[in-house]
Amino acid sequence: MKGLDRILLSRMGPIIAGIAVGILAPLLVHLGNPGNMGICVACFERDIAGALGFHRAAVVQYLRPEIMGIVLGAFISAIIFGEYRPRSGSSPVVRFFLGMFAMIGALIFLGCPWRGYLRLAGGDWNALYGMAGLFVGIGIGIFFLWRGFSLGRAHAGEKGSGLMMPLLSLLLLGLLIMAPRFGAEGSGPIFFSETGPGSMKAPWIISLAVGCIIGWMAQRSRFCTVGSVRDLFMLKDAHLFNGIVALLVAALATNFALGLFKPGFVGQPVAHTDSLWNFLGMVMAGLAFTLAGGCPGRQIIMSGEGDGDAAIFVLGMIVGAGIAHNFNLASSPKGITAFAPTAWALGMAFCLAVGFFMRRRMD
Repeated sequence: MKGLDRILLSRMGPIIAGIAVGILAPLLVHLGNPGNMGICVACFERDIAGALGFHRAAVVQYLRPEIMGIVLGAFISAIIFGEYRPRSGSSPVVRFFLGMFAMIGALIFLGCPWRGYLRLAGGDWNALYGMAGLFVGIGIGIFFLWRGFSLGRAHAGEKGSGLMMPLLSLLLLGLLIMAPRFGAEGSGPIFFSETGPGSMKAPWIISLAVGCIIGWMAQRSRFCTVGSVRDLFMLKDAHLFNGIVALLVAALATNFALGLFKPGFVGQPVAHTDSLWNFLGMVMAGLAFTLAGGCPGRQIIMSGEGDGDAAIFVLGMIVGAGIAHNFNLASSPKGITAFAPTAWALGMAFCLAVGFFMRRRMD
């Protein structure tokens, strides 16, 4: 265990974590998760929002144990290695809205950065446009970072304040296992999809274990799909980006081995072929993730470490998922909705305003 931890803390750490995600995510698809969606933080938070009744899209409602596992894995790792440090207070309301608009952008594309890379490794070429948009969004965020953008400083909090997300994860896990029914008719909440992507799932105990493993490895290695691109361009440091390359290679090899690699644009699982909006959706998501300080996976992990600001961002994403489906903003395999462009324009205006006006004077 100590030997593996030393490797995770080294420059090899993100590579090991990337390989783990690249192998385990396709295995979850093989065991029942939706196609090219072994792990998708945005999609799984959307499913959790549906399971809690925040939206009523019946095909995407399930308490995804992978998310709870990532939080708990990161929490256990942080406790064991002395990195549990409750902190908060860095523009929480702004972070909430960044999370909300990040989710709307991700649901226009139909996936977070993790799923974008996994879609590429599964042969979904529509993801090329999404990943190009992600890079552009990160680039816009880097422009603001170079000019002094900051959401302010977080402050140390009480020890108990960092327990909220781990405790919430345990509560959601209990609701998943017990599957209680409330109300006179015995229906919801909690809601569970009977058809569609929400009904497609690997055995919960395996999904939970995979989430815990990834949460632990990513917490130790600082694995981040957005931070890796940011560091590559800002610091000329490929340390984290090597993990993304490892993820792609491992996922591609695993998909080939399992017969899951199906190249093309048409007929890809939970995807659409509108290249412009695949691109633009991830521009907004990438910008929001960069301004908030990390991809949705990294935000989940930091919330497990006790970071209250990351937890607020995660909660913003969950609320954003409810808004996206209740206001008919989320895409489907048929493409985007008529309301998505307006929501995108509002979201981009908000993110750009945050970037322009939340700058600190640099001496």
